[in-house]
Amino acid sequence: MLRRLNYLFITGLLLIMPSLTLANDIWIDVRTADEFNSGHLEGAAHVPYEEIAARISEVTTDKDATIHLYCRSGNRSGIAQQTLQAMGFKNAVNEGGYEALLQKQIK
Repeated sequence: MLRRLNYLFITGLLLIMPSLTLANDIWIDVRTADEFNSGHLEGAAHVPYEEIAARISEVTTDKDATIHLYCRSGNRSGIAQQTLQAMGFKNAVNEGGYEALLQKQIK
């Protein structure tokens, strides 16, 4: 009986662990409001790249969180990434352009 309970406990932990690691992933669309409103990744926050330093605390204060940034081509998300890294957000990732990300989701 104890062995079965241990098995169930460990199995349960393995099932919830991926969701715990993904819960710390944050997606931010750094394009303009018009671009964001014309389509964005589901669940993505909208913070224009030029406002990222002032508004990141609206999204997270966790400097260990993985922050995925995207724009139209990757240029603005690259600027946002550099800004966040300078602020101590060491896991800011430039994911590139919105359309390319959509294509990855379809595949």
